[in-house]
This record gives sequence, C-alpha cells and structure tokens, in this order.
Amino acid sequence: MILELNDLIKVKDVGPRDGLQMEKAVIPTEDKIKLINDLSKTGVHGIQVTSVVHPKAVPQLADAEIVMKNIERHENVKYSVLVPNVRGAERAVLMLADEWELMHSVTESHCRSNGNKTVDESLKEHEKVVKIAHENNVTVQGGMATALGCPFEGRVPFERVLYTAEAYYSMGIRHIGVADTIGCADPKLVYTTMKRLIEKLPDVEFSLHLHNTRGMALANILAGINAGVRYFDASIGGLGGCPYAPGATGNVATEDLVHMLDLMNLQSGVDLNQLLTISKDVERLVGHQLESTIHRAGPSYQVHAAPTKQEKIENQ
Repeated sequence: MILELNDLIKVKDVGPRDGLQMEKAVIPTEDKIKLINDLSKTGVHGIQVTSVVHPKAVPQLADAEIVMKNIERHENVKYSVLVPNVRGAERAVLMLADEWELMHSVTESHCRSNGNKTVDESLKEHEKVVKIAHENNVTVQGGMATALGCPFEGRVPFERVLYTAEAYYSMGIRHIGVADTIGCADPKLVYTTMKRLIEKLPDVEFSLHLHNTRGMALANILAGINAGVRYFDASIGGLGGCPYAPGATGNVATEDLVHMLDLMNLQSGVDLNQLLTISKDVERLVGHQLESTIHRAGPSYQVHAAPTKQEKIENQ
C-alpha cells in the first residue's frame, strides 16, 4: 500500500475524444473547443482532443480539423489525436498535434470487431502510421485495448499483451497505454500485469486507461501506482464507453481521480475545483447525469453547517 510518494502523477483527460464519441447528440464544435480550452487551464498533462476516424464511423468527430485548428494551446499540455490508420495519418500530419495515439486490440476477436483486421494485420498498419509520424517529427503513443479483459474472450494471457507491447517497442514507441476497455479488471490483475510489463520493457513509459464499468477504476489506479505506473487517462465527468465493446461504460472521472490523489497527498498538479466547474458545464452540454461521484456528492472534505436543534418527531 502506498504510504508516501514524491513522484508526480500525470493525468491526461480523454473526454473530448473518448468521452464525447459516445454521445448520441452531436456536440457543437464551438462547445468542444471551449471544453478543451477550459481543461487546458486545470493542470492536466495531456488532452486527447479528437480522432481522425472516418466521419461516417463516428459523426461526433467529423469536425476534427476545425477543433484542432482553433483550440488555445498551452505550453505544458500535450495535445494528442487518435490515428486509426494510414489514411488518418495523412490527415493528422496537417493538424500539428503533439502526439498521435494508436489503439490496437490485443485479442483477435476484438481486433476484428473493432477494425476488421487480425492482430498482425493491425500491427502492420500501425507500423506504417508510426513511420509517417516519425518522418514528421511527431511522437507516438501505442495503445493496447482489451489488454486487461476482452468482451469476447475474457481474461487475456499476459503473453498476448506482451506481444503487442514488444511490437510497439520495435517500432520505436516508448509510451504505451494499457486499457481496461470494458472495466473488468481487478487490482491484482492490474498490479501483476503492469509490474511484469515494466520489468520486461523498463525504458517504456506505461500509462493506464481504465473504465469504471464495475466501480473498480480507482482501486485499479492505486494498484497501478504500486506497480510503478505514473500516468493515467481519465475523462471529465466519467464520459465515455466503446462502441465495439458490449457493456463498456465511461472512463474513470478526472475529478474522481484527482480527488483521490489530493486526499492521499499524491501530487498531480491538477486543480479539482476547476474540474468540478467544468463538469457542471459538461452535464448541461450532454443533457444527462454524469457518472462522476465527486461531481454529484462533492469532495469528501466538504463540510456543512451543523443543525442548531433536532426537529422533534411526534409519535403517530
């Protein structure tokens, strides 16, 4: 159990892409830009802005170029876009993102469901994307979907996870994100998986992308920290899901994560009060209740005025 840690815990907000892509109502472009600009001021270390996926596949992100062009960039924030294939890479080159993110399913069944490719075919496509990125001096993060559980295959053998991680490493990638795509992981699995990955590839920065489908995300984050992970994805308000993963709900809420880190005196540099203000705006924007517990209940250190007297209840 963590008692004292001086390392900085880095937080990337993926709400503008991974969160909003699941919303049924199309969010106006200007509201997306405002959301990203507001998040940029909170102290988060990265923002996943959008994706260059085909507009017919995800209409919510059809305005990717406009959004990237009009956001206000902050020096200490890394702005990334999800790049699914070579065609997307050709679009992304013109968007001047700080980082491209890849997302590859480590299981065959989910890989076919998500991208209509085998695992090896998907990795070969990503290798071409990485080549384009490096030719344009763009860093790349490799993402591993279903690494901690697959909706079609269940628990995933560590060897399958390592296979993709080593493939990314051979491409020159030194930041790899490990995703619990459907929120089925537990702290023991997270700890053992991340510990082994870090031991196998010690010069890689590993991050965790955890969905909160079964309420385990914060516990899994603590397990990840204990294993040596210092970078976590989160989504404002707990927005998110996966259209190709039955049963998946939102990512761990950014405000829930930062609230826990603050209580434990683990430094993230992210302002919780600003996040809570933004989450109120997001709830109005999407038109439904958010999953975030801290958004609904407030911080646990928040106190209320004590009553001056107890109201007497008459017996019936």
